[in-house]
Amino acid sequence: VGRVMPSQIMAEDGRRGDEEDRGPGAAHQLFVVMECLLEKLKVLNYEEEVLAKHNMKNMSRHYFVSSPYLACNSGEQFFMFTIIAAWLINEAGRPFTEPQEYDEPNATVSNILAELRAFGVKVDFPPSKLKSGSGEHVCFVLDRLAEEALKRKGFSFRRPNYPTETTEEESVLEDDAELTLSKVEEEMIEEPDEEEENVMDLEALKLRTTHTVTESSSKPDEILESTVDAAEWNLEVERVLAQLKVTIRTDNKDWRIHVDQMHQHKDGIKSSLKEAKSYLDKLQEDIGKTLEKVGSREKYINNQLEHLIQEYRSAQAKLSEAKERYQQASGGVTERTRVLAEISEELEKVKQEMEEKGSSMSDGAPVVKIKQSLTKLKQEIVQMDVRIGVVEHTLLQAKLKEKSNMTRDMHATNISEPVAGPFA
Repeated sequence: VGRVMPSQIMAEDGRRGDEEDRGPGAAHQLFVVMECLLEKLKVLNYEEEVLAKHNMKNMSRHYFVSSPYLACNSGEQFFMFTIIAAWLINEAGRPFTEPQEYDEPNATVSNILAELRAFGVKVDFPPSKLKSGSGEHVCFVLDRLAEEALKRKGFSFRRPNYPTETTEEESVLEDDAELTLSKVEEEMIEEPDEEEENVMDLEALKLRTTHTVTESSSKPDEILESTVDAAEWNLEVERVLAQLKVTIRTDNKDWRIHVDQMHQHKDGIKSSLKEAKSYLDKLQEDIGKTLEKVGSREKYINNQLEHLIQEYRSAQAKLSEAKERYQQASGGVTERTRVLAEISEELEKVKQEMEEKGSSMSDGAPVVKIKQSLTKLKQEIVQMDVRIGVVEHTLLQAKLKEKSNMTRDMHATNISEPVAGPFA
């Protein structure tokens, strides 16, 4: 299976390198590589395998050429690059984990380059060239991976086979004779323009001759002999000589017409340039004279206003000095204002403290409270004395009662002992 790929003729050496080594067309070589890559991706059916799976938009034919491309940003381009690269590596027969949007870019790029080296591709550029998600190195990597994927699928590109073009005479001979005759009659019936009056159309004459040959294709039985007098024939030729001019209808697709138009345009440009050049030279001369006048006038004005300029400069210097002094003075005033505010605040605090102390000294409420407290304290002391006396009396009664009990017990013991003696 193969497809026609005109861009396949492009050499791989022109993909990378300096522009000076690759020639003046190197700037446009990247666009050709990207278009070729897009065709390869379409062959691999990337629309359904990648775009539909990740809900992405279709890529343009110059998507990875520059960054950012149109409305997209570099992050989106880099993610698209990594997704397509991972898919191509898997299609080429090597397992590769699909990267995520928030993966480390350096690690992702290094893994892709490692897989590319595994296919035998020489990589002579740093991985940082791929972090932008666009440029010739990105297109190179994707193009080589796409080639490996196509190689694994057994797909190869072939050179185009261009169809053979048939001439107008052959196409006319193949047409139907009656249809051709009707077209010729319609062209002959049409009224000619003023410019084409008395001019014979060569195409109509050719078609007419072809029709005549077609009708008389059978061989005549006798030899045809002309019965027209030669003198009358010459007179007729002289009479219709003005109408025997032949015109050839121009084909807009013919390259000769384009070349003639180019020569005509070139001659027109030259003639217009000669006329315009004289006007431009005159305009340049007028502008030069005007500039000289303006310069001389400017010098004269500067000389006349030199003393005013000096005064203005001195005034400007004085103004700048005054502004500087004002700024310094305003800075001192600001500092003093701040100090005054702090002192005023401290003064307010001192005044408030003095007012509190004065009010507390002139107020008799504390003395009254002290007197009331002393009176209450004396009452409590009296009550405590009474309670102490009651407690002492109670304690004395208890001691006396205990002493009397002990004395009674002692007497009871002494009496009981002699009585028990005899009975013992």
